[in-house]
Amino acid sequence: MAAADSPSTALRRRDLCSRGIRLAGKMRADVVDLLDAYVEQQGLDASASVAAVEGVPLAAVERWDEQTGTQRLLENLAAYRAFRALLAQMLEEQREQLGEADAGLGRALAAVLLQVSAFAYHLEELLRLESRGIPGEEEEEEEEEEEDGPPPPPRLSLFEQKLRGLGGLRELAQWAVRSVRDLRQLAKPSPATGAAPGLAESS
Repeated sequence: MAAADSPSTALRRRDLCSRGIRLAGKMRADVVDLLDAYVEQQGLDASASVAAVEGVPLAAVERWDEQTGTQRLLENLAAYRAFRALLAQMLEEQREQLGEADAGLGRALAAVLLQVSAFAYHLEELLRLESRGIPGEEEEEEEEEEEDGPPPPPRLSLFEQKLRGLGGLRELAQWAVRSVRDLRQLAKPSPATGAAPGLAESS
């Protein structure tokens, strides 16, 4: 608790939140550009209705203003880990389908994947600042020692892959918007302690 309320910790938190807001803003802009390219390359209707992507949390949440800082960080981290896996799979499928036929789209996917990975790491830094364990770290290390990874998901048809990609990129754009809101909320000082209110509540 004392560490969370210290001026140095509050300053570090604000710095991390500010950098995170910039990262999320840049990521959203790149995802929007990627969506346009993806829709055109895949021959999809930009207004097509797409079901929620399995394994990807929705950005919309009830009672957003009642969440603690730790809840916000954990939900963001879970989402970006899911997007990291989804984008890696999309990139692999893209290469299988087109090879070097559309290297531009592949590069754009890879660039957004790097941004998602960097943002997930940034969220982990914020959680560590609050002395919170990073969920899944120990489990991931044990799994890496025991096996190469979980079994691959069932193969989708080409059209299903395209729709999943469209839905995933749309949701990623929404998450980038929510992340900016979450980090702005976390960066706000508490009138009583000078600590971010959500994180102070959850300490």
